[in-house]
Amino acid sequence: MNRRHFGWLIAGAVASRALPSLLFSAQTADEVSKFSPQAEELYQGSLALDCNSAPPLEETLPLPQAKLDVARSSGVRVVKTTLGGFNEDFASTVEEIAFVQRLIETHPDYFLQVRVPEDMERARREKKMGIIFSFEGVDMLDGKIERIEIFRNLGVRVMQLSYNHRSPFGSGVLEPKGGLTPLGHEAVKKMNQLGVAVDLSHSNPETTADAMAASAKPVIISHAGCSAIHPHPRNKTDEQIRALAARGGVMGIYDLPYLAPSPKQPTLEDYMAHLDHALKVAGEDHVGVGSDVPVSPMNTSPQALTEFKKAQEARVKAGVAAPEEDRYPYVVGLNTPRRLEVIADQLLKRGYPPRVAEKVIGSNFARVLREIWT
Repeated sequence: MNRRHFGWLIAGAVASRALPSLLFSAQTADEVSKFSPQAEELYQGSLALDCNSAPPLEETLPLPQAKLDVARSSGVRVVKTTLGGFNEDFASTVEEIAFVQRLIETHPDYFLQVRVPEDMERARREKKMGIIFSFEGVDMLDGKIERIEIFRNLGVRVMQLSYNHRSPFGSGVLEPKGGLTPLGHEAVKKMNQLGVAVDLSHSNPETTADAMAASAKPVIISHAGCSAIHPHPRNKTDEQIRALAARGGVMGIYDLPYLAPSPKQPTLEDYMAHLDHALKVAGEDHVGVGSDVPVSPMNTSPQALTEFKKAQEARVKAGVAAPEEDRYPYVVGLNTPRRLEVIADQLLKRGYPPRVAEKVIGSNFARVLREIWT
């Protein structure tokens, strides 16, 4: 396995950094109809924060100007980016962190690392893309609580307790049983102390409930869907969504196939059905966006889709693939760098007031991360 497998690539697929150029290309983006003037004004003045995405990347630096242009023109000012994949060791994860730090150093006019709440506002003000370092897997911790502090000091501000299966801390969504372990309780306590957000996107129901009860601070579900709209292990029940909101947390809706039953490729209408349901269940202060795909849209050419299938086969072989991973990771109508503007426009067209649209496309996650980090 190549040392550098960014976990955000293709929703956690096993892929090298060389693949973004093939699989994600601005030239294959959805055609987006003109936004309403109200949506354009709202988007330009808002903090657009995608709580599970990634900047345009290449295997080597500096980035070509076309990639930098996508980052800036997307209007996305903050992304929470997964590093360390679902199974990377300590050394490989440190190497990935170093690479993204070098990206920021190489292109300081385009990117900055988000370590404290003020960095999010700075990214909006300076029209840069702020990058929040995060983990989905826990292999890099190797069951050692002290490593949470090491990575927090490197700027990792969001961590999960498991990927899809069981970990030393808790159980993932593909495990029918198993809650937060004694070591998991220690991990949650340490994350609370250090100001690291506990992300329960991949936790099973028991671990989710245990972690919510154990955490002294709000927790987040950065990227998921609603099981009431489409039952799937990666989607959350109304009970879980209400419990999250009751504790001040925020849930982000993702752009993955799990929004609709196979073999349908999810559409914008499917996405908005999940978003609308989450808003009704959780309330306007507790819903956001966590695309789980890079800012660059997915390349839907035959060659790119062939490469994607190979990556998915590797996930199946590794035993981490969830059910219904038989379609491509994009939503028809949101396969564009400005997908958060599409979502804002759709919310306004459906009668939501501007304040709700602004909260969903960024300020809700900015608020909860500020509360957790300070």
